[in-house]
Amino acid sequence: MKIGSKVFDLDSDRSIVMGILNVTPDSFSDGGKYFDVDSALFQTEKMINEGADIIDVGGESTRPGYTKISCRDEIDRIIPVISAIKKTFDVPVSVDTYKWEVADAAIDSGADMINDIWGLDYYEDMDRQMAKVVATAKIPVCIMHNSFERVSSMDRDSFTGEILEDMKKRIGIAKENGIADENIILDPGVGFAKNLEENIWCISLVRELKNLGYPVLLGISNKSMIGKIAGLEVDQRKEGTIALNVLGREYGGRIFRVHDVLGNRRALTIADSICG
Repeated sequence: MKIGSKVFDLDSDRSIVMGILNVTPDSFSDGGKYFDVDSALFQTEKMINEGADIIDVGGESTRPGYTKISCRDEIDRIIPVISAIKKTFDVPVSVDTYKWEVADAAIDSGADMINDIWGLDYYEDMDRQMAKVVATAKIPVCIMHNSFERVSSMDRDSFTGEILEDMKKRIGIAKENGIADENIILDPGVGFAKNLEENIWCISLVRELKNLGYPVLLGISNKSMIGKIAGLEVDQRKEGTIALNVLGREYGGRIFRVHDVLGNRRALTIADSICG
């Protein structure tokens, strides 16, 4: 898969690590830390040195209970950072957004990939503009599972069936609007519209998603399921994140979106050797 100037061999044994760069004041794990260009560049350099393959820039928090901001505000937050990263480093930049206007502006500023928490199926995007923007740019997109009003399943089989059908629908949206198969990545959406039990099931669900024929991204870094399982606050979830990512690697995950690049890179290097 080509992302920016880099080509990633998804059939190799090496995991791809995506470093999270939230340029927000209110993200649940690192809100306010990298809100200006200088601090964002410093963190980017640190993550690259620690082994990040991709930098994922986000301008709007999507934590539970987040406050939605305007497209203009989101664009104003991320564009200076994307431009500075692309001028300073040779690293692919992904943008975490579900708004096609933001994606369009980000791509114009050099973004190499879109990471969409609504998986091209945001309920306000009736004309599928996000899919069209990505298709026109010919760049990869991560299609994450999410739901506005989903009734929780009571058993694992029905949950799995529901997620797979939803993802097949989103893959259909991508292909109908011209997104090539080689530019599609799937994400089970841990922490989005799911209870604790379902979030746990999502880790092994990576196997079923992989069988759809696309690489799978796992984004579980510091999420509440770790806190609920082990009774840990946000700043104490590093080891839990690593454990889940190693399990995700065993189940076939290829891309891992993390706050702590160094720890996860080291653990995944070991997992890559054993699983490979």
